[in-house]
Amino acid sequence: MILQIIRLKSNLPEDELLRRAKEREPQFKAISGLMQKYYVKMADSGQYGGIYVWDSLESLKAFKASDLAASIPEAYDLIEAPNIELLDILFKLRD
Repeated sequence: MILQIIRLKSNLPEDELLRRAKEREPQFKAISGLMQKYYVKMADSGQYGGIYVWDSLESLKAFKASDLAASIPEAYDLIEAPNIELLDILFKLRD
C-alpha cells in the first residue's frame, strides 16, 4: 500500500473549498485502487490537503495520469504547485 500526502495552498475561502470537494467526491469514490482519502486542513491559514491510501503504485500512477488529477489545481484555485509526498506502508495496526 502507498500513502500519498498532498499539501496545497488555495485562494478559496474554506466554505467554497469544501463545497467544491464535496461536489467532486463521487469522482474520487469511483477511482480504482483508492482505498481511502482524507480531506484535511493544515495549521497554516489557507493550507489544505489530501491524504490518500492506495492499494498499489500502479493505481496511483493511473490516477496521476487522469483528467481528474489534472483538474485539481483549477478546481481548488491553487496558489502554487502542491507539495506531494509518497510513503510505503509497511504494515497497518488494524484491519
